[in-house]
Amino acid sequence: MNRRHFIIQGSILATGYHLRKQLSHPDFYGTTRDLYAIFKNPASVYRPYVRWWWNGDKIERDELARELRLLKQAGIGGVEINPVKFPDRTNDLEKKSVQWLSPEWIDLLQFAFSEAKSLDITCDLIVGSGWPFGAEWLEGEERSQVVVIGAKKLTGPLTYEVSTFDLLKEADPTITSPFPGRKMQMLSVLLAPAVVNNVGDVKDFSDQISNETIHCNIPDGKHVLYALVKIHGFMQVIQGAPGATGPVLNHYNEKAVKKYLNKMSETIQEKIGPLSTQIRSFFTDSLELEGANWCEDMSTEFKKRRGYDLLPFLPFVLYRIASMGNTWFYDYGADYGNEFKEMIRRVRYDFELTKAELLRERFVNSFLEWCKQNKVQSRMQGYGRGYFPLEGTFDVDIPECETWIKPGLGTDMSEADYWVGRAYTVINKYVSSAAHLKGKKQISCEELTNTNVVFNETLDLMKVAADQSIISGTTHPIFHGFNYSPPNADYPGWIIYGTFMNERNPWWPYFRKFVDYKARLSALLQQATMFADIAILPPTADLWSIYGAQNDPFPALIYPEWQTLVWESIHQNGNACDYISESVIQESRIENGILQYGPRKYHSIFLTQVDSLEPSTARKLSEFVESGGSVFFIEGFPMKAPGWKDHEQRDKEMEDWINNIRTHADRSIFLNKPGKDHTSWFKAIQEKYNIQPYLRIDSPNKFITQVRYQAKDTEMIVLINSNMNAGYEIKITPSFLNSRRQPWLWDAETGERYKLNFDKNTITLDMEPADLKLLVFDGQKKGSTYRTAQRGASNEKSFNGNWSVTGRHVNGRVITAEWEQLQDLKESSDWVNFCGTVSYRNNFLVDDKAKVEWLNLGRVIGVSEVIVNGTSVGSKWYGRRIYPISNSMKEGNNEIEIKVVTTMGNYLKSLTDNKIAQYWTNEGNKIQPLQSMGLLGPVTIY
Repeated sequence: MNRRHFIIQGSILATGYHLRKQLSHPDFYGTTRDLYAIFKNPASVYRPYVRWWWNGDKIERDELARELRLLKQAGIGGVEINPVKFPDRTNDLEKKSVQWLSPEWIDLLQFAFSEAKSLDITCDLIVGSGWPFGAEWLEGEERSQVVVIGAKKLTGPLTYEVSTFDLLKEADPTITSPFPGRKMQMLSVLLAPAVVNNVGDVKDFSDQISNETIHCNIPDGKHVLYALVKIHGFMQVIQGAPGATGPVLNHYNEKAVKKYLNKMSETIQEKIGPLSTQIRSFFTDSLELEGANWCEDMSTEFKKRRGYDLLPFLPFVLYRIASMGNTWFYDYGADYGNEFKEMIRRVRYDFELTKAELLRERFVNSFLEWCKQNKVQSRMQGYGRGYFPLEGTFDVDIPECETWIKPGLGTDMSEADYWVGRAYTVINKYVSSAAHLKGKKQISCEELTNTNVVFNETLDLMKVAADQSIISGTTHPIFHGFNYSPPNADYPGWIIYGTFMNERNPWWPYFRKFVDYKARLSALLQQATMFADIAILPPTADLWSIYGAQNDPFPALIYPEWQTLVWESIHQNGNACDYISESVIQESRIENGILQYGPRKYHSIFLTQVDSLEPSTARKLSEFVESGGSVFFIEGFPMKAPGWKDHEQRDKEMEDWINNIRTHADRSIFLNKPGKDHTSWFKAIQEKYNIQPYLRIDSPNKFITQVRYQAKDTEMIVLINSNMNAGYEIKITPSFLNSRRQPWLWDAETGERYKLNFDKNTITLDMEPADLKLLVFDGQKKGSTYRTAQRGASNEKSFNGNWSVTGRHVNGRVITAEWEQLQDLKESSDWVNFCGTVSYRNNFLVDDKAKVEWLNLGRVIGVSEVIVNGTSVGSKWYGRRIYPISNSMKEGNNEIEIKVVTTMGNYLKSLTDNKIAQYWTNEGNKIQPLQSMGLLGPVTIY
């Protein structure tokens, strides 16, 4: 190890806030040799962390120690300590819950810190418990608030009487986690015509609220009676543990936020001393506030910031909310005339903007300042409903997003339905772009979150999800997750959420392979900078104006519905991009056709159906185009400015700037939206408008995509194939490949590296199913050449019949069978509910062992391991199951054993008396079909 590498590794292993900050230094000063050393043997800080759910805080010292050692053996580098509600339907073994922040709880927390430190495991600590955080002791204005509407459609003439109780009941939203102690206050009762043209059409009956009964004469025609209602303490913490459940904190109340945070840190530190010596970061989970939109001075702040009174318009600005605060009823209440509709949209934008500003100032900034005061880093999922999607994480030390395992992953990449085939959520690209704009390299991800295919997640499915996470811009995974679950807990254990990472999972002995794979990628990418030279400006102002802010990462709608296809198609065709915002454009520097913000530089900007634009943004775009930059307007040119105050003047100013941009016809380009084949859509744009890719891909397709990283003089390309069932041979031509650079393949599974052959700067790659290829281009010239496993040959021979099959079930049962032909286990009544390891044994004769080089298992579902003549030739957990066997061959009779590890789902579906098993596999939206399992073949040698 040279001195430079020793210094780098030494700083990585150091603990404490100030030393950890060195990990996010914007530049890597080492050599390629240093990079490779970091990649080959990643330090623990780069290894995957896990969300460690302390289920019900029913925790004990011995079990905490056991689980930390189990995680260490699995290669895990850190834990996020996450107290959470005890899972329903679960036998708690009569273990007591330890109250959050009680002296006993803090003692156990200190014990966990000490044990983790002894194992070189980093600790993060969630703020509160569950999400969003709150507590039983919050009072009055400290509790979250929401203003909602109730509406009754009436036809006159009619003498109408209704109780305020009935109106309150109508307005009460059907959110996910209502607080039982919520208090409702009627703010106003208004009668509007079925079509509202201005607020003067509205009659006010609010003076009758104190009577608890509203009497009104409904004129002839159709009308709507509105109730505007404020709910105090409307939401309860989701999955909160004892001591940190109850009402959610009011995130718009700065005083309450600081009081909550200080109570937590002071209570812990009074007993154990500074947390800066114990933890890396405080963590804030996703801010899913169920639509919270109010605080004591909201209307005052609105008028101060926007210049007019919100309250007359508020009943018409609000939509009716439901689960997680999302809007599902856009036609609730009255209709609006065209001019009034436009006015309300502008006011709605102003309301969303005001809320986002207050959340950033009062909650996000308070949290960040608190972390600094305690000398620990901030880690945060800075999104939910009503946050700036980009700027919300600008100042967070470790920004975080999330990647999910969902049905369809690995088999499709739908253009029509975003949620089919994609593990990364819509927020990932925003979070990673924000980090890039601020020069950050550590981009955290809540990874492998899973509520739909629990117990059926295979390691190769997890790999596809994790690989997609990298493409979305993340560089460090926090696996979701690891359940605190004593070994004597009823089968399968204490489970609040999946993915089921537990020693009871049959694939657990192989889990370390996946962890090491992720660790190497994380270690390398955190030394480098993700490249992008194209920017995308989403229509955030239009989304807020028309539909209101959405609940990320799972919005009720994506606007426009093809929004995400744009960035995907850019990467699929060998370019790369970031999301930007209007404020980023406004604060950028422009020179020679390049827009620069911080370290990022862009030559082209794509506006995705942007209709509203601030005049200052339009002016900056005009400057960009005049300097030589290109702006692509997808589906239309901006027509107006957002917001209500002085809108006519601002509309005209914005329009003038857009007209000026359009005079440069060669650099202000109208585009139609991507169609069914979004990959080809951008390829055609590249060719027509001379957008040069840094990586030319001969046959782009929706399953193959890439990102580019740079570290000093080293270039890197990460290519993935998200298809678990098909491979693709592709030819790539990197623009930066020259005589001074040699392409290498760095194998993240093994840590080895191999030279790649190329012809006229073109490299041919065999992208296996569920594959990732990490290509590194540097000045190193010496090394072994990469050899692809041969897929078949003219002399290949199939194994025919005589398979001796033995299944060792996790319940201790042993099943045996003799098969003439391999079959899917789910198709056999004897095997359909199997869970464990299946051994397939056979024999084959070899006349000349020099002629037998490869064993191909064909189709395998599960982890496979091959033993030839008593010698293991390795295990495979993704891709083609082709094994080199020449060194294990002998002439004459050869014995082969193939072990396949299955998933758990089919077995758990069969446990009809097991409430946990049935909940996760056989109830509601979690009903899972029987899964294919085992060795399906055909098995061949050649």
